[in-house]
Amino acid sequence: MSGYQVGLVVPSSNTTMETEIPAMLRRREAVDPGVTFTTHASRVRLHQVTAVELARMNRASGRCAAELADARCDVLAYACLVAVMTEGAGAHDRAERRLARAAGRAGHPMPVVTSAGALVAGLRALDARRVALIAPYLPPLTAAVVGYLAGYGIDVARAVSLAEPDNVAVGRIPPQRLAALADALDPTDVDAVVLSACVQMPSLAAVPRVEARLGRPVLTAATATVHQLLTGLGLDPYVPDAGRLLAGRG
Repeated sequence: MSGYQVGLVVPSSNTTMETEIPAMLRRREAVDPGVTFTTHASRVRLHQVTAVELARMNRASGRCAAELADARCDVLAYACLVAVMTEGAGAHDRAERRLARAAGRAGHPMPVVTSAGALVAGLRALDARRVALIAPYLPPLTAAVVGYLAGYGIDVARAVSLAEPDNVAVGRIPPQRLAALADALDPTDVDAVVLSACVQMPSLAAVPRVEARLGRPVLTAATATVHQLLTGLGLDPYVPDAGRLLAGRG
């Protein structure tokens, strides 16, 4: 039996990552009874998804890494995609190093992933060079996400912005709305669809249906984060009913 403790740094107003991440890890446990997971979160203040509040949250995230080091977590995920991407090219590498240093100073070094880096890695794992995406952000923040992905050779052919700055409201967007938006996308010239480019926008329930209907791989900030968490732990990135990215190495 192998047990893993997964640490999450989440915005204080986030209500989704602490449901979707454990849900996927429970599915993973069900197909591999020799592996168990627990999740442990530390929160950093965020109300409105604006550049000012995101920058403030980034500056405070080191405290969270130290707290999760106290819990002796095996891996840490910084679960706010846009907060990292707004800091420009290479920001996820810098954030991962910064949080790893904070954990090390607290006495417990551990691997660190970010949702921003996980999305890039997930798209590369799918060999997706041209994508469509749905984001809850105000258009300038969605543009920052598009520009960040472009810096890694990923062309966003179509981006839908829901223009919702209130992070609590984002967590209340029903997955059915995302499914309807995705159904309206033309997938013929894209390699994959990012159903939710945000860790707060609930999407896990819609991933298998949208993937089946569009005939393209569908991933989200949350599924990409789990892919990197499992990979970082040296485990097969397999989670049932969570899209092609989490179909495992076979």
